Amino acid sequence: MKHKIGFIGLGLIGGSIAKAVRQYYPDYEIVAFDKSKETLALATQESIIDVAATTIDDNFYHCSYIFLCAPVIYNSAYLKQVSTYLNDDCILTDVGSVKTSIHNEVTALGIEEYFIGGHPMAGSEKSGYINSKAMLIENAYYVLTPTDKISQEKIDRYETFVKNLKALPIILDYQQHDFVTGTISHLPHIIASSLVNFVRNTDTEDELMKDLAAGGFKDITRIASSSPVMWQNICLKNKENISQILGDYIKSLEDFKKVVDREDGQELYNLFSSSQNYRNSIPDSSAGPIKKAFAVYCDIIDEAGGIAAIATILASNNINIKNIGIVHNREFEEGVLRIEFYDETSSRKAVELLQKFRYIVYER
Repeated sequence: MKHKIGFIGLGLIGGSIAKAVRQYYPDYEIVAFDKSKETLALATQESIIDVAATTIDDNFYHCSYIFLCAPVIYNSAYLKQVSTYLNDDCILTDVGSVKTSIHNEVTALGIEEYFIGGHPMAGSEKSGYINSKAMLIENAYYVLTPTDKISQEKIDRYETFVKNLKALPIILDYQQHDFVTGTISHLPHIIASSLVNFVRNTDTEDELMKDLAAGGFKDITRIASSSPVMWQNICLKNKENISQILGDYIKSLEDFKKVVDREDGQELYNLFSSSQNYRNSIPDSSAGPIKKAFAVYCDIIDEAGGIAAIATILASNNINIKNIGIVHNREFEEGVLRIEFYDETSSRKAVELLQKFRYIVYER
């Protein structure tokens, strides 16, 4: 019998998983529901989905997997609708970055023997199906949070399925997941957003802070460009963990302030040194919710056609540029030109090529 996979929601994550399924399981039938008719039309046109469902209907019968890929709050509402279409072989899963709330709702509905929570730790500052791609989850950690009542056979099957999509499955307790992601994912987004708002609110009338914002500020606040709806939902659904984590972090900031106030040079050094050592111990390949930027920096002479010459060299060698621009504030960067690429292979190839043409290139 032909396998069928259902998707409720075809945004950035749902679309990326659907594209990965189409790539690695080309014979599977894919049925999808999304509120956006334009999204369904595009996914159909691209031959990613076979059936575009305008409602959650009988098209979802006989699925091997049903993925809930709508925003966290909406997934809860969709649970009741999809429960009608579950069968003994079906695995129901989601892709939300908060797990406790949906596990509680699955328990209340009595469908624990079908459910394995899922969280692909991959993403982008951009949202929507239009920005989805099969490689988004490649080599990214994919957390699985099975219920106590689901069979080991289904857990093993889903783990193999995720591996075949080229992601890296990790099995966690759902409560442990929410505390861990609350600390390493949700807190950084809150810090980034609050820092951006702080700068905006304290900037000069002529926006000097905005104009002079250095690479360090831009790096640490890059994730503030993520979907506000998604992060609103995450904060509401993981409220208890986030509140506790924020309290602990605020305490650490207060302790840091005390060290600054008493001008304790040795303790300041210790704090910066320990953070440097721990940060440097994190491998660059570590997969997180926001992919790393593949950027190189290059010295160029300020003359007409300088940037065009580099762009031509890269384009003639089939290297796609994601972004390119002059770095006006080089407080934390070497090189006057920043070139960003879509993947590490392109970045490395560009470095070799530009060096061949006698450009001075800096990698980060």
